[in-house]
Amino acid sequence: MQQDIPPAPAFADILAARERLAPHAHRTPVLTSRSFDALAGAQVFFKCETFQRGGAFKFRGAMNAVLSLPAEVRARGVVAYSSGNHAQGLAYAAKLAGVPAAIVMPQDAPALKVAATRGYGAEVVSYDRYTESREEIGAALAAGRGAALIPPFDHPDVIAGQGTATAELLEETGPLDALFVPLGGGGLLAGAGIAAQAMAPGCQVFGVEPEAGNDGQMSLAKGEIVGIAVPRSIADGAIVTSLGRCTFPVIRQTVAGIETASDAELVAMMGFFAERMKLYVEPTGCLGAAAVLKRAADLQGKRVGVILSGGNVDLARFAQLVLEAREAEA
Repeated sequence: MQQDIPPAPAFADILAARERLAPHAHRTPVLTSRSFDALAGAQVFFKCETFQRGGAFKFRGAMNAVLSLPAEVRARGVVAYSSGNHAQGLAYAAKLAGVPAAIVMPQDAPALKVAATRGYGAEVVSYDRYTESREEIGAALAAGRGAALIPPFDHPDVIAGQGTATAELLEETGPLDALFVPLGGGGLLAGAGIAAQAMAPGCQVFGVEPEAGNDGQMSLAKGEIVGIAVPRSIADGAIVTSLGRCTFPVIRQTVAGIETASDAELVAMMGFFAERMKLYVEPTGCLGAAAVLKRAADLQGKRVGVILSGGNVDLARFAQLVLEAREAEA
């Protein structure tokens, strides 16, 4: 029902989140590459959330949400559901805040992300993403423990925290012509849209999702949330069945369009970042860069931002994907 939709944050909430996160989150670097600029025909700025605490932008939203809880609520602990990066972000945030955390993670989540989540001290509850509902499991777990449920994207404090990444990028680069942002449930994209609208009104913001799961693209075209079956893609951080009720209205208002990238295009970008920029980027983190190359004809001579959302990928899996792609090209 309409009254149940969480309120969308404003730019003031992003500024408040930035102050709240200042003692905790890294201000990640913005890097450039002459090689990529030559391929894109544009001046491209990469916001490297691969260097964020927990290895991904998700720490921003998770930490902001935990710190925004009333002390008496926070003390009862937090619960989340996530394929990995929000799991790690919330587990780390809970550890820093000194509160217990339980994370619902799919059985096929990357082993690296599961191990890191446990390493931060969180309890991991496994489920089958193709037959069970993580939302239902998470809600029941939180209710049973009296804990606060902090979802991975559909929460105003999470969105505000994610928006700090774009705010930092624009502070460093000045106005951009376009910004490309990985898209799963829409927390990062919604935050980016709010920040860009306030700080660089002329900047066109684009979400980028896996080709196999273009629910966001269909939702934007239809004007309402479109749900899909669980997609299969190497971009595990962007595997969702629909945008959020809080994120979709913001995306509809602030985003110029939604692009897609294939698994093959993501692997090619992983190889590029490793070889040319010495960056270790997970498949989901490569979505924005892959879309820039696909849209290169429209971006000639422009100033373009790209958010590299994370670098949490198993080393053996990373090497396997890149080497198999190279062998196929040979």
